[in-house]
Amino acid sequence: MPQATPFSRRDFLLSSAAAVSLSTLGARGADNPADEVLRSLVRANDESIPRLLAQQERRAGHRWIGGIPNEHAIHTVAGTNGFVAALAAATCAPGSKYYKSEELVEPMRAGIRYLLKAQHADGTIDLYSTNFHSTPDLAFILEGSCPACLLLRASPTPAVSALATELGTFITRGGAALVRGGVHTPNHRWVVCAALAWVNSLFPDAKYVARVEQWLAETIDIDPDGQFTEKSTTVYSPIVDRALLTVARLLHHPELYEPVRRNLEMTLYYVHPDGEVVTEASRRQDRYQRGSMARYYYSYRTLALRDGNGRFAAMCRQIERSIAPRHPGELAVYLTEPDFGRSLPPDAPLPTDYAKYFRHSGVARIRRGAASGTILGGNTTLFSFRRGAAALEAVRFATAFFGKGQFTSDTLELVDGRYVLRQELDGPYFQPLSREQIAAGDHLKMAPNGTLAPNSKSFRARSDVQTLEAVVAISETGGKFELAFSIRGTAEVPVAIELAFRHGGELHGVEAVRGLKDACLLRTGIGRFVAGGDTIEFGPGRADHTYTQVRGALPKWDGQSVYLTGVTPFELTLKIS
Repeated sequence: MPQATPFSRRDFLLSSAAAVSLSTLGARGADNPADEVLRSLVRANDESIPRLLAQQERRAGHRWIGGIPNEHAIHTVAGTNGFVAALAAATCAPGSKYYKSEELVEPMRAGIRYLLKAQHADGTIDLYSTNFHSTPDLAFILEGSCPACLLLRASPTPAVSALATELGTFITRGGAALVRGGVHTPNHRWVVCAALAWVNSLFPDAKYVARVEQWLAETIDIDPDGQFTEKSTTVYSPIVDRALLTVARLLHHPELYEPVRRNLEMTLYYVHPDGEVVTEASRRQDRYQRGSMARYYYSYRTLALRDGNGRFAAMCRQIERSIAPRHPGELAVYLTEPDFGRSLPPDAPLPTDYAKYFRHSGVARIRRGAASGTILGGNTTLFSFRRGAAALEAVRFATAFFGKGQFTSDTLELVDGRYVLRQELDGPYFQPLSREQIAAGDHLKMAPNGTLAPNSKSFRARSDVQTLEAVVAISETGGKFELAFSIRGTAEVPVAIELAFRHGGELHGVEAVRGLKDACLLRTGIGRFVAGGDTIEFGPGRADHTYTQVRGALPKWDGQSVYLTGVTPFELTLKIS
């Protein structure tokens, strides 16, 4: 595999000027809408500079002089790296009030020297919240410091361009660490590859390319639906997309564009009407968290331009209109990737009316305009629903079945147009050990904390086994959903269904649960949740008891919860629209 050729200073200045006309940024108008995005990024970056300068550690003799402290007063490589990158972009961006200025040179130099001091002898850095001598966290850092170094190299101001040498020392030390270091999670592999591709573009060396090829030989962890292993739709999927595009561009791996296309295409169907993204299926820290499409801007724009993809272009414009692409790296991208500033192709319609079953991901997505529903297999949240600003964040249920009755389906299947979730549980009792087992010493092999400890029960015969089967069949017509619950097996088991609405709306037709904050019962009829002028209706109600926090259930959702209750055998068809 040939090594990527780094930009020369002359090539950078000429190519970026030709592509995005940075030299005439202030004079251009509507002829290239990308210019306005760039101008907004420059303005936002400029506005951040005074605040960043005020945060920098400047006390003489301080151990971490030049560093940026976090909210806990700990000086960090991540914060300081972002500081250096922001100042580098400001001094190198035509249109910035700091362009070609030497005003930021000394703060940048102090920041770079902090980075060098905080870097360990092995080239790694610390993420003080959890990881120490961390290769993957170093890779995230280099994704920012490498573009900053390229900008500094290209600066026409000698005092600014000289800083690239010191920053380059930090980068090459880091590159050596990436060549030998390991990772923790699937996405770390691709972030390390992207960082190595960047280091190689600045300081070409075959060892960087060889290490990338070693990771790539594992192949990309993407399923047939277009979902990556971690299913992290607002954090790690966009990180992986960005990393793979970087390797594709800098190390000439065009085959890596394809998994990114597939993920971006799938993600179009994970977007709610208000631009929030479905996170319920995530295996990482963004699970059940609110998130936008902002992190995807780089990837959608890159492939919209490369492929002439109108839907990807439309998503870029939607991000620009609603949340603004202010990811810390986007300004550097505009300044270091000349093609990024070309005008997007014309929009093609984004999907707003569909039913998509992602079998391998265990997710079904149904959207009918303002109505947006998500069905989840293998998840304690089996269904969520949006109608405009009104959000039903989770439908969950639990039974008081041996303290393990929180419903998490074993399967999600599409059967005759209905999405069927199913769970089977059993509750055994355990017999004494046999004479033969005692003679063989089985009782001595059991855990010292008790012969009925979970890891010891396999020694014992089971009896009086109780069973419970729960099935939820979900159907949809025109944005209106029916959830048919059927729970059978052991009789008289308490059941509690929880409808968890987002804080901020108003509930109607329900009554408060005594002693439990933000909890209500829907006894009869239809309930309504109103938020931002939009309404979700749900029912009919049922409340055979008030035991809402059944043993073994997850804690109440952090929102406004409405409960429906009963006992087994339990049958209920819940309508939500």
